[in-house]
Amino acid sequence: MDIKAEMQKIGQAAKAASVELAFASSAQKELALNAAADAVWEQRDVIIAANAKDMEFGRNKGLSNAMMDRLMLDEPRIQGIVDGLRSVALQPDPVGAVLAEWDMPSGLNIRRVATPLGVIGVIYESRPNVTADAGGLCLKSGNAAILRGGSESFHSSTAIHACLVSGLRAAGLPESAIQLVPTRDRAAVSEMLTMVDYIDVIVPRGGKGLVGLVQREARVPVFAHLEGICHVYVDGAADVEMARKVVLNAKCRRTGICGSAETVLIDKAFFAKHAAPFIDDMLKAGVEVRAEGALAELTGTVKAKADDFGQEFLDMIIAAKLVDGVDQAIEHIRIFGSNHTDAIITQDDAVAARFFQRVDSAILMRNASTQFADGGEFGMGAEIGIATGKLHARGPVGAAQLTSFKYLVVGQGTTRP
Repeated sequence: MDIKAEMQKIGQAAKAASVELAFASSAQKELALNAAADAVWEQRDVIIAANAKDMEFGRNKGLSNAMMDRLMLDEPRIQGIVDGLRSVALQPDPVGAVLAEWDMPSGLNIRRVATPLGVIGVIYESRPNVTADAGGLCLKSGNAAILRGGSESFHSSTAIHACLVSGLRAAGLPESAIQLVPTRDRAAVSEMLTMVDYIDVIVPRGGKGLVGLVQREARVPVFAHLEGICHVYVDGAADVEMARKVVLNAKCRRTGICGSAETVLIDKAFFAKHAAPFIDDMLKAGVEVRAEGALAELTGTVKAKADDFGQEFLDMIIAAKLVDGVDQAIEHIRIFGSNHTDAIITQDDAVAARFFQRVDSAILMRNASTQFADGGEFGMGAEIGIATGKLHARGPVGAAQLTSFKYLVVGQGTTRP
């Protein structure tokens, strides 16, 4: 395959499709998404069979258990894909929404109205469900999508993409509105990063290596997070049983996702009164706890090395440290965090307010697991990724975040003096 020529062809088709999609009706987009959901469920046996090939490829490649978990599809996870597409279909159409409106003394009426970005390139690893999430959200927001799945999920993504195309066809929308790059060759990624004539924004969704590569080499604007180094701070005023429940879920529910807790910070005042029962809970669950100071003396923990703080383990490993109050926790997060998701467990409103005000992360949580860092859990239906930058989009990127805006200005023969 001539990668450059193929990518140019894909880019041209996407650009043409984006023009038509920008004016597609809400009803058409809803029909396409629901028809795609129907197709995914009808083709679930085909998708699972394709996923079995990907799982074998992953095993042969030596993927970690966490990465294999990301890759695996079964019927409940396919039901999750179906539910995600239907949820996106039910979301309000962001295109054309009036974001603000005002009148000027000059007589002008001004409206700021949401518009599609154009063509969105999504580069992702392992998780084949991203094919549906990204394709569905781009469609809902009136954008054409060029999807480049990971080599590990090639067969699964291909099978899911076929269902999305079936939905487009059912709604009378251009099939090139959602395209999947038909090769595992990494040269296709390099091409996407420089396709400034065709792609308006790139969204990388994967590990540090992939995201770092995209951020270094892209000439196209990028929405991304480099790492999900999520902290849970257990304050001196935390409820013990709540802390046990939240910390265990934040670490263990799914260790391979970006919202998994990687460090637990424990207030010395809490430790003095209650010890750290959630550390015992994690040890019993099979978590390796890399602890510092007095925590390293607890039975079952191992002594942390300096570089264990600021690590995205994506595995059954967590770093643990005692801190002297909320300000020391905030300072630790400032130094070692990645501006993704950080949580505080406390019954003290003033401490929680200080944490929310002074921690500069895209998502902050109080008395809730970091595993809720997900567009679906935020009521967005799904997400295309979590953005930790501060320009344009931040936090879960759903359909509304995949729009820009234009100003519509109306006068009555109005002239400027």
